[in-house]
Amino acid sequence: MVKPTLLVLAAGMGSRYGSLKQMDGVGPNNEAIIDYSIYDAIRAGFGKVVFVIRHSFAKEFLEVFSADRFGGRIAVEVVYQELENLPEGVTVPEGRVKPWGTNHAVMMAAGAIHEPFAVINADDFYGAEAYRVIGDYLSQLDGSRNRYCMVAYDLNRTLSENGTVSRGVCTVDAKGNLASMVERTQIERMADGRIVFHDGGADEELAEDTPVSMNLFGFTPDYFTYSKEYFGTWYAQNRENLKSEFYIPTMVNKLIGDGTAELRVLRSTAQWHGVTYKEDKPALMAAIEKMIAEGKYPRDLWK
Repeated sequence: MVKPTLLVLAAGMGSRYGSLKQMDGVGPNNEAIIDYSIYDAIRAGFGKVVFVIRHSFAKEFLEVFSADRFGGRIAVEVVYQELENLPEGVTVPEGRVKPWGTNHAVMMAAGAIHEPFAVINADDFYGAEAYRVIGDYLSQLDGSRNRYCMVAYDLNRTLSENGTVSRGVCTVDAKGNLASMVERTQIERMADGRIVFHDGGADEELAEDTPVSMNLFGFTPDYFTYSKEYFGTWYAQNRENLKSEFYIPTMVNKLIGDGTAELRVLRSTAQWHGVTYKEDKPALMAAIEKMIAEGKYPRDLWK
């Protein structure tokens, strides 16, 4: 059994939320969502955390999330996602200012991770059960290749009361592996109770228990090699679109589609929490207080 690593994607600023939400206090002692994620990961047997950040806010970020914060409970490393950090032979197109996306962020950790690893968004509260499920799976993959996983949530447990959301809607085959993942935007619960997505001019209903991706994936290190190799192809197809992004689902769908890898879909009945909008924060804080009252977390997380 191997101790997996947690890769935290914290380089984004959260345009809709309007601030560096990765560091925003949501716990009773100003703990951030990241704190709860790492606390849950430690309990689930993870041995290291790697943060993907940007140099523009590194000083501010590292003043908070240094190894000292976690009391030596877990090793900490930092890598940087910058526009110019590209595979050999690829250059930044003139006029490009937008970051390259989540899978590019994952690629930045290739030199820091040599064991099975989980990828999370810094601003998603996934719940302890999700870390236990993915941690157990990854701990058995030492030396394996092409065997990946993800934790899927029931759609009805991932909505916001304050606006629409985008989710990766998953199709799962008879073996429990991912068959396809399609990004659906503008998903919301309607006044009549139905869950509907509106992207592409459609108004299509989705079932309450539709499995969706919240970017909680598990990979083995060979994933870095595949990503680096494929980035050039993706870049050639998208370089003229200065807002295109190299997403994790893009890479996952490619590897599944060509038969290179299988990705096991692990289901979680946990309630996802997040701060897609500023108005989501009070509900998240109330949920954390409830979990503390139920004994799921201590009031002072790192004491």
